Amino acid sequence: MTEELNPTPDTANETPDAPRGERIAKFLARAGVASRRDVERMIEDNRIKLGGHPVTHPATFVQPGDIVLVDGKPVDNPERTRLWRYHKPDGLLTTHRDPQERKTVFDSLPEGMPRVISVGRLDINSEGLLLLTNDGELARRLELPGNAWVRRYRVRVFGVVDEKRLASLVNGFEYEGVKYGSIEAELDSKKGDNSWLTVSLREGKNREIRRVMQGLNLHVSRLIRLSYGPFQLGSLKARELEEVNGKTLREQIPDLPAPTRKRTR
Repeated sequence: MTEELNPTPDTANETPDAPRGERIAKFLARAGVASRRDVERMIEDNRIKLGGHPVTHPATFVQPGDIVLVDGKPVDNPERTRLWRYHKPDGLLTTHRDPQERKTVFDSLPEGMPRVISVGRLDINSEGLLLLTNDGELARRLELPGNAWVRRYRVRVFGVVDEKRLASLVNGFEYEGVKYGSIEAELDSKKGDNSWLTVSLREGKNREIRRVMQGLNLHVSRLIRLSYGPFQLGSLKARELEEVNGKTLREQIPDLPAPTRKRTR
């Protein structure tokens, strides 16, 4: 998709003197519908309408009072930014749609929850802290490697742990042509061929811990995320959900923008 604007119904609500408003991908991300990238895919699938017209281009702007439909349902204007800590059990997918109709994190949330998306993902066999937010812009921001937020895990592995090789991960690691950044890993306990490790990283590539441990001839049999930046799993039990209060959220993210729109129907 190009960024050139064409005189289509997507931009019909603009005049030379009118403000351009907010790009539709950013608007829907802030409303907790999906990430900007996913919104672009939704546009390609003809799932979004603005003012009764199908949106065909990501360079479409939403102005106050515009009605946006996703899959035929109206989207509320973005509310104040909210964040939740959720204890994800294993066996749930971190996705809104699964072609195989397996159970997802979002199916397990209590009734009355607003539309939320996850900050990053945990794979189906991983457990622990998953951050959920109603603001896709915040999710995107917290996922960026530039934040350098430490993600800490407790990992059970099967195999012989070489503590020197484990310590060397702090210098980075390469496995099957993929380079991984610095990882701090320590042996906590050992019983037979099973060991518990504490692993901390900042980059978080797809299945990074499992892949790196495989490169050390270790099989991960359990993986629990304990923290994501300043946010901790704490005493949350599996499937429990707790909102981060606004004061704490703004202390940890001082430049969090205030909401600029009022909720309308």
